[in-house]
Amino acid sequence: MRIRGQLVGGGLLLALAWGVSTPAHADSREQALRVLNSLPVSQERGDGYDRDLFRHWSDLDGNGCDTREDVLATERAAGVVRDCRVVGGTWISRYDGRTTTEARTFDIDHMVPLKEAWDSGAWRWDARTRETFANDVGYSGSLIAVTAGSNRSKSDRDPTEWLPDRDVCWYAKTWVAVKYRWRLAVDSTEKSALTRILRGCPPLMTVPDIVGTR
Repeated sequence: MRIRGQLVGGGLLLALAWGVSTPAHADSREQALRVLNSLPVSQERGDGYDRDLFRHWSDLDGNGCDTREDVLATERAAGVVRDCRVVGGTWISRYDGRTTTEARTFDIDHMVPLKEAWDSGAWRWDARTRETFANDVGYSGSLIAVTAGSNRSKSDRDPTEWLPDRDVCWYAKTWVAVKYRWRLAVDSTEKSALTRILRGCPPLMTVPDIVGTR
């Protein structure tokens, strides 16, 4: 399976690099809506999910650190990395704005939860693709270091049922980007909710760049 980084349609190249790679005059809100509208719409599967089907916190890049350690290192606001651990680290939870210096108090959240991914098309994937999704450090929007409380509150819910306390526009755009990256579907209610959120967002916003394809 190829993980997509760009969408070409109607003669327009829509790079899913809504941050620094987007031209200053571009309307990133409209880009997000176009990408959302490119996603297949289908009813969720609703059965067969097992978390163990998605092997996670592996070391797929072979750097000696597991995925959790990689995300904590990448998202640190302060500190240095030594032997996969952040020394003197500080982290800010994107979902609720809380700060910690104790990495163990933060969870690593899958932007698109594993069950949501399964119900949206991952049930068709082989074991290797599911593992790659569960450990996707190739796109910084896929895995987010957040407080345990906000992660538990979100659980497996999509934006129809749950939104963070802050940065809702960022959240909606990043959700769409991850679904696009992995060719996952949206259901009709989910699409309506995302459309409503995005239409209420400012024209220019920033989300992490999607870099490369596999």
